[in-house]
Amino acid sequence: MKTVSETPAITPTTLVSHLIETDLLILPVFENDDLADEAALDAATGGAVASARARGELTGKAFEVFITVAQGWRAGRVALVGAGARKDFSRDRLRRVTLTGSLAARQRRVKKVAVVQRPDTGLSARDAAQVMAEGVVLANFDGTAYKTTNPATVWIESAQVRVIGEAAEIVAGIERGRVLGECTNLARGLSNAPSNVLTPKAFAARAQEIATNAGLTVEILDESRIAELKMGLLLGVASGSQEPPRVVVLRYEPGNATPGPVLGLIGKGITFDTGGISLKPADLMDRMKDDMSGGAAVLCAMAAVARLGGSVRCVGVIPLTENMPGGRAFKPGDVLTSAEGKTVEVLNTDAEGRLVLGDALWYARTLGVTHLVDVATLTGACVVALGKSATGLFGRPDAWRDRVLRASERAGDRSWAMPLFDDYKELFKSEIADFANTGGRAGGAITGALFVQEFAGDLPWVHMDIAGTAWVEDAKPYQVKGATGVAVRTLAELALDTEGWAKV
Repeated sequence: MKTVSETPAITPTTLVSHLIETDLLILPVFENDDLADEAALDAATGGAVASARARGELTGKAFEVFITVAQGWRAGRVALVGAGARKDFSRDRLRRVTLTGSLAARQRRVKKVAVVQRPDTGLSARDAAQVMAEGVVLANFDGTAYKTTNPATVWIESAQVRVIGEAAEIVAGIERGRVLGECTNLARGLSNAPSNVLTPKAFAARAQEIATNAGLTVEILDESRIAELKMGLLLGVASGSQEPPRVVVLRYEPGNATPGPVLGLIGKGITFDTGGISLKPADLMDRMKDDMSGGAAVLCAMAAVARLGGSVRCVGVIPLTENMPGGRAFKPGDVLTSAEGKTVEVLNTDAEGRLVLGDALWYARTLGVTHLVDVATLTGACVVALGKSATGLFGRPDAWRDRVLRASERAGDRSWAMPLFDDYKELFKSEIADFANTGGRAGGAITGALFVQEFAGDLPWVHMDIAGTAWVEDAKPYQVKGATGVAVRTLAELALDTEGWAKV
């Protein structure tokens, strides 16, 4: 696979802004609020800052960028990046402000940056350092890696982070942010990869490499082993493809592991989804290479947890296949039998994600997990309900769902709690099998989640529908077009919540 990201060296600094030596100094600016050293900066720029304020070019509006040269400052240039209203400032706002400034630096082929945190924002030193490091690393991603005519990619090679606080807390925050940003970029690279490059077999091989480097135990189940386990739902979806299916099984054992909770993470891994016999429209079908984004999130989140030394045991299960039409493909009207023995009438072969998740959830339960989270680009209905900026989060009991929701807030992966109405199960009843694989258009995100729940047993379970959030079609100041790596940081933050797991 092509190199799509580089991790810069990130170090803390205690120098005041005008003494920081760098190519581009990034300073957050609030709306209707002056910088502490704005008068000095304005003087150093020959009045450019005040002039920009007067012209409305520098308002502090979120993610607005104004770049100038400051005479006598050691930075080559200074980027004033809008942070929006002070009352709206948060971990995620600081992450995005840093991303915005860092992407602006890369657009100008800048190799060295520094980011200065405002001291009056209410964030802890550790949190501020973490999200600033994440922002710089996330900016160092190239979504055009397969072009051969592009100029040589210029990466940010080094970054300084200025946060006021205890040095040990700042260093710990930087390290956590660096790893989480790097693992998010790994997932983005997988989701961006063409499906002829990232086949199920190739994904499994890449997973082996990533997992081994992180210190995870990894097992790859091939087609014969999948058949031995009687994973009829996965095999049904895979039947139309010439690419054989795989299941990646990941295990993380902390060094001081004791009997206790085991977090099970399951990620949908459809490396290309045509819809099968129920063929999708041609328009935007190329996007369906990202239908394995849930699997990428699980793989890369577990790598982050291992690298950061999480305290809870984790198991990851990623079912991998294509969903293709063909003479051997499964068809509407077929009845498939899951590894658990439940039967499913296929009404639509494009509702395949819930099928592969069913067998994967069952398998995770056989490995002794106590808590479940599955991640999948599952339904277009979730996009209709929440748009493309929020993940649909379903789960039971409410306390477990809310823990995952809090982790998503820390991660900057906006999520919204969705209902699980039991009476909606009537919508996917079948006359000839235990249930059908779709309940129609109405409430499609809910019925999809309820179907997946059928395979979670009695365990605490959460389903993250990332259909709308896995991909950005239109670039933003803080996000290039393409895969987002959504859920990597959510799952990692959940697993790394030592205090929360101590209460389980």
